[in-house]
Amino acid sequence: MLMKRLLGAVAGLALSVAAAQAHAEDVVVFAAASLTNALNEIGESFAARTGHRMVASYAASSALAKQVEQGAPGQVFASADLKWMDYLAGKALINPETRFNLLGNTLVLVAPADSRLGRIELSPKTDIAALAGPGRIATGNPDSVPVGLYFKQAMERAGQWTAVEPKIAATDSVRAALAFVERGEVPLGVVYATDAAVSKKVKVVGVFPESMHDPITYPFALVAGKETPAARALLDYIRGPEAKGVFAKYGFKIN
Repeated sequence: MLMKRLLGAVAGLALSVAAAQAHAEDVVVFAAASLTNALNEIGESFAARTGHRMVASYAASSALAKQVEQGAPGQVFASADLKWMDYLAGKALINPETRFNLLGNTLVLVAPADSRLGRIELSPKTDIAALAGPGRIATGNPDSVPVGLYFKQAMERAGQWTAVEPKIAATDSVRAALAFVERGEVPLGVVYATDAAVSKKVKVVGVFPESMHDPITYPFALVAGKETPAARALLDYIRGPEAKGVFAKYGFKIN
């Protein structure tokens, strides 16, 4: 009798596991490149808890928004600025009821780790172009990539954009700009503090005052028509206390 009960329990457990696996889904996330490390860790813990797998595509928010517009299969969209979330909202391509602003960040000036450049207290009067000398300054494309847009705004407010613009080495994402500095191809780069923190090959030489640019804000939302229960569960998990702890660990500000 005991053996039958044990066999029955094992069989029931096997059926439960099989049922859970049968209902497990992949959730496709389109997220700003600066979220890579934190979201990867969050995705792993979400999978362990739910069985659902987060499949992430990281790039510039501008590129991802255009992909969503063209019908790419993203279910969750996470932008590094409000502009590109607003862009999709204006085309009714996100579910507005699911939208929320979750994170903030800091704009920093970085140099290769072995650079002789020391720490600088940045202000609107700091001559950024002169700091680069004959070299260039890597950052996201200032016409579209959020980090480049924030930097351009800071330089315009400081009255320096005309001098800085010719020195820009424009990249397709903030992580690409970071890589330029890591390889020593440029003497300076402008990235987010969270990107600099995950690299041992660069150092922060200055922090841009928040007054020089709009607040760096990360909005999240479900893509319209892609609101599966698993996608909603992931979005809820991302805004929950465990995920917020991971974001904070990587240096993001929690809104």
